[in-house]
Amino acid sequence: MSKPNSMIGRFFYRIWKTVDVTGRFFIGLIAITLFALLIRSCVSGPDLPTVNEGSALILNPAGVLVEQEKYVDPIKEVIAGSKSAKDAETSMYDLLDAIEYAKEDDDISVLVIQTNNLMGAYGGISKYQDLRDAIDDFKTTGKKVIAVGDWYSQGQYYLASAADEVYMNPQGNLMFDGMARTGTYFKSALDKLGVKVHVFRVGTFKSAVEPFIRDNMSEAAKEANIEWLGDLWQQMKSDIAGSRDMSVVEFDAFVENYLDIIKENNGNGAQAAVEHGFVDKLMTRGDFREHMINTVGFNDKKDSYQAIGFKKYLKARRPLIDMPSSKDKVAVIVAKGEIVDGKRKEGIIGGDSTARLIRKARLDDSVKAIVMRVDSPGGSAFASEVIRSELARAQKEGKIVVTSMAGMAASGGYWISATSDEIWAHPTTITGSIGIFGMVPTFEEPLNQLGIHRDGVGTTKWSRSFDIMSGISDDLKAVIQANIEKGYDDFLSLVAEGRDMSKDEVDSIAQGRVWSGEDAHRLGLVDKLGDLDDAVDSAAKLANISDYEVRFIKREMDPTEKMIREILQNAQASGDYQALVSSGAESNPLLHAVGNQLQEVYSLLMNYNDPNYAYAHCMCEIK
Repeated sequence: MSKPNSMIGRFFYRIWKTVDVTGRFFIGLIAITLFALLIRSCVSGPDLPTVNEGSALILNPAGVLVEQEKYVDPIKEVIAGSKSAKDAETSMYDLLDAIEYAKEDDDISVLVIQTNNLMGAYGGISKYQDLRDAIDDFKTTGKKVIAVGDWYSQGQYYLASAADEVYMNPQGNLMFDGMARTGTYFKSALDKLGVKVHVFRVGTFKSAVEPFIRDNMSEAAKEANIEWLGDLWQQMKSDIAGSRDMSVVEFDAFVENYLDIIKENNGNGAQAAVEHGFVDKLMTRGDFREHMINTVGFNDKKDSYQAIGFKKYLKARRPLIDMPSSKDKVAVIVAKGEIVDGKRKEGIIGGDSTARLIRKARLDDSVKAIVMRVDSPGGSAFASEVIRSELARAQKEGKIVVTSMAGMAASGGYWISATSDEIWAHPTTITGSIGIFGMVPTFEEPLNQLGIHRDGVGTTKWSRSFDIMSGISDDLKAVIQANIEKGYDDFLSLVAEGRDMSKDEVDSIAQGRVWSGEDAHRLGLVDKLGDLDDAVDSAAKLANISDYEVRFIKREMDPTEKMIREILQNAQASGDYQALVSSGAESNPLLHAVGNQLQEVYSLLMNYNDPNYAYAHCMCEIK
């Protein structure tokens, strides 16, 4: 750029040059700072926390327990500082690893379970059972386990009851409400809006579409739901009663007579919990802090007891990287979330992206067996088959494939599992729901009322057979229904092949009906009952290997993603970012509840992207 000749031109030129040079300087300074942060991280490595001798390990899960945490963009995650309580998730494997390390760690003297921030229904009570089993194993060392809470929801207490001692705040409460499956139904609202929901399904019990075609739960859905809910509730109350050295009859009496009990205690639920053996002692936060100081001693600041949280503890004890090994391997692939067509990141199962992980394990000669850890209500039938067929290819090439069902492996979650060499489930797994449906909403009536109309021409009767703004032709409806019926027949055939049953036998226990893992085992839909470790051990035996290592196959972050996450996390640790202020809707229970319902429906519809409009999806989450 040439210099201007006029005085005014030269003046503005100098201003522009000053701004330009200053801007380049600051951009360069930011780049140098980020580069320095990266170099420091790479050269010096992270500062590892110190575990003092005799420390208490604090197990304080936040949000919902999950098999796999949802992917969050690293920049958004760091800028936000922390997730809101309703979005928080805790990996059950982080908790299990922490307990396992602490069991053999002489520096850890006691395990403290804090449940105040644990949320959600259960995310599958099998996760709680795995944690309870790990806690029981920890106790075999003679180390004490203590649970403390300001108050206990049913799920919080289910975890806390595994402790040797359970404490609660004097102002707290404990109430058991059992289990329920409650849905929100939109038929009348859709009718008023003029929205037509075209449903195509096979299966008496396939109730996933009911919220859009009914205003209440069908009798068939009620029959199926109350059966598997009863199985899960029986398991939970048996576990709690066993941990608290009481009978199930005593537990049931407390639940059924709770109103009388609370009246007898003048409304004091905390005292009632102590009197009936659910809580050992009532303690304020200060009382508990003093109790723990007497148990493990002061921390370095002399303001509380000596302890370390499980996340810091994992940084101190968990290996930073997985070292390469020449051992045979059992590959574990986690399939968590709804199943959709295409590629997805953690928290949603993409047909293509999950198949890619399976392919990675299939092409690795050191991998002798693949264990699919499934925690899914299903979704796209097409994407489910993409995943299952990739597993079948691995089997043809000599790999053993075993499925380990977590809290839920229903509909599409069962589809991808059906032809495994072996299927394991927890007694409390929600599974089955072998059925298929299609659903397409159209909006011609509300648009017509607004004076908006659609019209046109086409070269065949199919050219304009479907338009979301003008409807679906009867011929196309028949085509979709035929496709749905074929999909159901394919589903029956896969299950019959994998379970060594006839199609009629499968059909008699299919029809979209949901089963507990215990019933699924009795019916032959599941081979054995057990956890992920049991499934891994069995996969190794089937593959005839004894000296092996377990390797989780995960999506690899690209280099840029890794660099940004590491740099920004270092910046956050230095206090350069602040958490965003939570919205008013989050603090308003009513708005929060309604918003969650609408978000749930919106997410469901947005994930319905099957190319054939065919879905194997189970609406069977516990609410």
